[in-house]
Amino acid sequence: MEIDGYEVLGLGQYYEDLPLGRKFRTIGRTITEADLVNFISVTGLTEVLFSNIEFLREESDIKQRVVPGALVYSFAEGLLTHASMQHTGFAFLNMELNIDGPTFVGDTIHVECEVTESRRSKSRPNRGLVRTRCVVRKHDGTPCLTYTPLRMVKARSTG
Repeated sequence: MEIDGYEVLGLGQYYEDLPLGRKFRTIGRTITEADLVNFISVTGLTEVLFSNIEFLREESDIKQRVVPGALVYSFAEGLLTHASMQHTGFAFLNMELNIDGPTFVGDTIHVECEVTESRRSKSRPNRGLVRTRCVVRKHDGTPCLTYTPLRMVKARSTG
């Protein structure tokens, strides 16, 4: 796409770019203490597991600064927005989500995606329905979250 004679970078993937079996991954992002504090403050997820270091030290089985799965999911969606959805993602329709293991302050995460469903919308032929299996992995390769979003995305043509 061009605007005023300039190519626009950072645009998302179209339906035609997301065939069954395509795989891609995002860049990484390190989760900081500030990220955790800001996220639990803005969402109200002030559970002691996330907000009380003494609780972690004295009572919890987890001794590190654990972050909510909701934060990991939100950051994964942010990484994917920059990588694949700008101007082309139109609707998030549904998903299944599993927490595979804890994520801590200081972990760097990235998202690995595989297209598991890709079909043209029957009601809107200028759109496609694409489901991906997204695995959020920590820097050491361990999965921390897996989800399977179904999205409506823009198509270049009507089929």
